[in-house]
Order: sequence, then structure tokens, then C-alpha cells
Amino acid sequence: MPGDCQRLAHRRRRSPSPSAGCELIAIGRLRPSAPFGVSPAAGDTAGVTDTLTSLLDEARDLYDDAVGLRRTLHRAPEIGLHLPRTQATVLDAIGGLGLDVRTGESLSSVVAVLDGARPGPTVLLRGDMDALPLHEDTDLEFASGTEDAMHACGHDTHVAMLAGAARLLARRREEIAGRVLFMFQPGEEGCHGAKHMLEEGLLEAAGEPPTGAFALHISPMFASGTINLRGGPQLASSDLLRITVRGRGGHASMPHGANDPIPVACQIVNALQTLVTRRTSVFEPVVITIAHISAGTTSNIIPETAFLEGTLRTLSGQVRSAVRGHIRRLAEGIAAAHEMTADVDMEVGYPVTMNDGPFAGFAHDVAAELLGDAGVAEMDTPIMGAEDFSYVLERVPGAMAFLGACPPGVAPEEAAPNHSNRAIFDEPAMVNGVATYAAVALRHLAGDSVDATRR
Repeated sequence: MPGDCQRLAHRRRRSPSPSAGCELIAIGRLRPSAPFGVSPAAGDTAGVTDTLTSLLDEARDLYDDAVGLRRTLHRAPEIGLHLPRTQATVLDAIGGLGLDVRTGESLSSVVAVLDGARPGPTVLLRGDMDALPLHEDTDLEFASGTEDAMHACGHDTHVAMLAGAARLLARRREEIAGRVLFMFQPGEEGCHGAKHMLEEGLLEAAGEPPTGAFALHISPMFASGTINLRGGPQLASSDLLRITVRGRGGHASMPHGANDPIPVACQIVNALQTLVTRRTSVFEPVVITIAHISAGTTSNIIPETAFLEGTLRTLSGQVRSAVRGHIRRLAEGIAAAHEMTADVDMEVGYPVTMNDGPFAGFAHDVAAELLGDAGVAEMDTPIMGAEDFSYVLERVPGAMAFLGACPPGVAPEEAAPNHSNRAIFDEPAMVNGVATYAAVALRHLAGDSVDATRR
């Protein structure tokens, strides 16, 4: 259960109501309301503060390059774990920066390490690279040229922003005490790409494990240019649910001579919703959605089987485990009551994306210093989508934040969301994303996120 350590500082404002509109948040700089931590290497953070003041200007200077990289990737999306063209584009984009670069063995990942001029900790920055299997209907001049593939979740912008941040940080190599580990990841969309990268030694790539990890995810659900996050659960776990009800087929005119699985399947669907309200606490969010039902071939045949498919979302491992057990007992019990059987298959998906409370507070403060108080907000609630950056956050204290990119002239509740075939992301927001990636890395390596845990 989230505790006080997962609450963000009292001065942090809440995420704006969708009715607030989507205009790009004006970029400003405010002095932090409290001193940041003292860097063991530098003795104070004055140098880092001076560096942050120039990050936005430099990110603006990189804007055309970031847009060009994003659009190159958008035109040629690739799906899954193997993204050879995307990988080659990333390698070209970060070439010449003096990074120690290696590629994946079982997937088209790119891991790059920037060594600072002095010893220190390691911070991980992540950008995912894969697209989704759907046809694009945006009418953008740089729309996908690959049939049934689209960067509908904005991963092309993530790559462009992370590559831009690598350029900003490489320029500051002499100021850095420690290392930056850049994680360009394929296979986020259901392929467990982060888990594969961990298994291939991601966290050992810089010589010692990272002490912090940070990722941005673009979204039209928030005002353009804003950083939105919370301590504790940021996104839900996700499990795939399949149920096959097995009865006995027959003629539709004589149901008494068969054992029709369709009404029983319908009972299971309804009972799953009762399960949510009667077997789980109202204070522990659970979503069970049956999104696919299939049975029968024509109007006068009772089929032998009925198939259900859907998703289970929770915000805690304990509730996730308990609900999985409830689902199995419920489906098998209802089927048995009708002298049928139910085969229940639950495929384990991504864990809860759990933001470390102190690190989320630190990232909030950095974004506020960089963008001004109006440019960052604490989210009131998690989002019940899922993310495989959760695997990294199980191993490293860190946080994922949403970068708002609602298109101009559209309210967030009306904008086509991530995963829509009509999703459009406001590209100027990438300036704030590039600068935020770099600022979080610099502040962490200066010792600020460590000191945040002591406030």
C-alpha cells in the first residue's frame, strides 16, 4: 500500500483538468524552493544549476534534428523485438558522440554508455523504439509507409528525444562525475523487450549497476510540454486472460439435446464484473475486460465451445495474484454447475510500473526548475495501461513520467489517444522532453536524487 514516502512534496500542483486545453506550456525557469543536494564530486551544485539554465536553449537548437529523426522513424515503423532499420537509424544518430555502444543478441537493442570525466554513479535513461500493428489514418505528410504498422504510441518521439539528450550530455562530458546508460529498447508492445535486455546484461553495461533510472512516455492526454508523474504506481500490471467453455454441440432447435456453452460463457463474463465489486477492495483498483468473444459458425448449430479473451489490470502484486485465483475458480465453478468444463489460461504480462517515491519527487523538482511550476504536475491517479519499463523499476529506483503532447486546438479528452490509428503528437513538446532527460541525468549524477531521500 502506498505510504508517505510515495507522496510528492506538498507544493507540487495536480495534473490539470482536461478542460484546461492543450496549448504548449510556456517555458520558464524558477529557482527551486529548497536547496538541492551537494555533489560529493563538485562540492556544490552551482555548476550543475548553471548547466541546467542552458539545456532548454540547446534543446531548441536541436529541435529540427529531433523532428527529422522522429519523422524518419515514423515513415518506416517496425514491430516487435527485431527492428533492423530502426536500430541502424539509432546507431547513425548517436554516432560520433564518443559513446561505448553495443547491440543486442536476441533483439535489436542499442545500449550506449557515456563516461564522464570523473568517477561517480550511473544513471539509466530509456527510450523504446517499436511500433504497433495498425494502419495509419492521420494524413500526416510523414505518415507510415509500411502497411499495417504505425508509431501510434509515440515511440519514434522517445527515440528522437533520447538521442537528443545524448548529444546534450556528450557536450558536458567534462562536467559529469559518473556514467549515463542509454537504453534504446525494442519490443515494448507486448514483447517484454526490457526483460530481454536485462537478461542480456543491461544493468552491467556501464561496469556497475545504475543507481537511478528515468523514462519519458509521450501522451496526448496532457497539455503539450508538461511533465506528469506520481510516486508509487504509475501504470498497472497486465495479464492476458483466455477462457474456453466446453459443452456439447447440437441442433439449435433442440437445445435440450445439447449443452450450449454460449449462455454459460455469458454468465462468466457477467460474473467477472461482480467479482471486481464483491471480491476486491474498492481501494484496490482492478479492471477485468473481456474484449473478444467467439462461438459458433451459423444460426442453426449449437457449438461445442465458446471462447473468451480479455485483460486483467491491477496496481499491486498481491491483488493481482488473488484475482487470478478468483478468475480460475469462478470460471471453472460456473462451467461445472452446468456440467461443462472451462479451460482457463492466464498469460502473465507486465508488472506494475512502480515509481520510487523519492526519485519521483526528485524528478518533479528537476522538471519544475527546468520548466517552471506550470510545466510539471503530480498525477492524481495511476493509468491502467501497462509498460515494460516496470521490469527496470523492479531492479533500480527510478520513475517514468508522461510528457504531454496534445495537438494544438484540441482538448485532451478529445485528442486521439495513444494506440489510435489517428494519434498525433505535438512535436514542439519534444524540446522539453530532450531537456528533461538531460536535466534528470545531470542532477542525479550530482547527487541530488540521493539527497532527496533525506529531506
